[in-house]
Amino acid sequence: MAGEPQDDCLFCKIVAGHIPATVVRETDTTVAFRDINPQAPTHVLVIPKVHYRDAASLVAAEPTIAADILREAAEVASDDKLESYRVVFNTGGGAGQTVFHAHAHVLGGRGMQWPPG
Repeated sequence: MAGEPQDDCLFCKIVAGHIPATVVRETDTTVAFRDINPQAPTHVLVIPKVHYRDAASLVAAEPTIAADILREAAEVASDDKLESYRVVFNTGGGAGQTVFHAHAHVLGGRGMQWPPG
């Protein structure tokens, strides 16, 4: 069921505390942690505590939590003293999504070329 923790989901296991992560921020609705394969000096994932497959399904079901993710992305950037940063939501395998639990990548600390690749 959408919104419910999934036994086979890596990020649900991080939310539950079953898999360790370097958590940098946590709220009632989100967890932010450092990416284990960083693509920039700052690379933090901000995830909802509820499980939705991707950003599109999250925002359709719980727009307030989607807004919480963006708010926390800005807080992560502020905490890391980033003047500019990128927030990326990959939706679907063709876009690079590898963990099918909605999440935002907060990237910064180096130049960000456009288009990204």
